[in-house]
Amino acid sequence: LATGPRQNNGIFYEIRTYDIKPAKMKEFLEVVSKYFHFRTAHSELVGFWYSELGAMNKVLHIWKYDNFAHRTAVRHALANDKDWQGKFISAALPLVEKQHNEVAYLVPWCQLGKPSKEGGVYEWVTFQMKPGGPALWGEAFRAAINAHINTGYTKLIGVFHTEYGLLNTVHVLWWNESPDQRAAGRHSAHEDARVVAAVRDSVRFLESQQNMLLIPLQCSPLK
Repeated sequence: LATGPRQNNGIFYEIRTYDIKPAKMKEFLEVVSKYFHFRTAHSELVGFWYSELGAMNKVLHIWKYDNFAHRTAVRHALANDKDWQGKFISAALPLVEKQHNEVAYLVPWCQLGKPSKEGGVYEWVTFQMKPGGPALWGEAFRAAINAHINTGYTKLIGVFHTEYGLLNTVHVLWWNESPDQRAAGRHSAHEDARVVAAVRDSVRFLESQQNMLLIPLQCSPLK
């Protein structure tokens, strides 16, 4: 009931979210800074962030794979990488409280974007849609996203539709120069009749939504 149109290739993205133990975030980020190059030697990292608002003590990272065989090969290599296991995993795992992963595809009308410059903030918005997939809500959802883009207040980085995990979930990644720019843009969008009309149509298919303000790590390609 959830699978729908996606990019016309086997590429998918694994979204990994870790809850870090309270008071251990600083230590965890130090371990990442010191040893994460062992992980990125094996496959492509899209982005790595920690939460600033909307959630506490969370990190989120996104990995790109050509197909499932590629991911299997990478996971096998990581299991046998002594540096990764002995230096990063042994130090990081005691700091992690919970792990969660999802597999998602970019929706077919979206290409993965990049920010206008480094140094901004990212917003990760999760929409739980009604069962039925894009055949039910895809057009209305796309119209709502486009309406926000057309206001010019924010930049779209990517729209991801889950294949494994909680189905009928769409994650939207936005970029803004600062939290204040994001706040000003939201205010403008709420007064824009085009946005209001598009959102009013799309929320008929919405079950819930939540968001996080994310800060990129130094190792993140998306900064």
